[in-house]
Amino acid sequence: MPISLKKGQRVDLTKTNPGLKEICVGLGWDVNKYDGGSSFDLDTAAFLLGGNDKVRQQGDFVFYGNLSHESGAVVHQGDNLTGEGGGDDEQIMIDLSKVPADVQKIAFTATIYEAEERRQNFGQVSNAYIRVMDSVNNKELIRYDLGEDFSIETAVVVGELYRNGSEWKFNAIGSGFEGGLAALCGNYGIAVA
Repeated sequence: MPISLKKGQRVDLTKTNPGLKEICVGLGWDVNKYDGGSSFDLDTAAFLLGGNDKVRQQGDFVFYGNLSHESGAVVHQGDNLTGEGGGDDEQIMIDLSKVPADVQKIAFTATIYEAEERRQNFGQVSNAYIRVMDSVNNKELIRYDLGEDFSIETAVVVGELYRNGSEWKFNAIGSGFEGGLAALCGNYGIAVA
């Protein structure tokens, strides 16, 4: 039975799952019924952060335009353009043993592609969640359902893995941003063209 989290809750990941090395972080969502004339395209990303909560370099941003971190520790499984169907809409694979030693956190985000042009926001999204699974046996370890707390936000920091000594923990964040991917990138120290 997975641990179900509420916003702001932190839970141990590796201490209670000894030997855990390879995990899959899956994000899923549904779009509420609306007629905006444009399809809804949510995108997930991972930001590998140093001790100052900023990326160490531009390549520490893993998303649909940079599917794999140079260390091989974080690999995005590809962009789902529609979010249709059941299960995870996008997945990011993490090999905890390959995460560079000076990376303290990995933040997982969801943004709406071209949100302003399409007049879309997270108030139109429902059933959003993040879950962490053991990649070896596909066992779900942690799940965080975001709820319906959002209205005008176009980006959300969903959760983060973070180091605590030699162990890894997970924090359910659920924090919304206006300004989409550009706002998130600015927050984490990524230069946006």
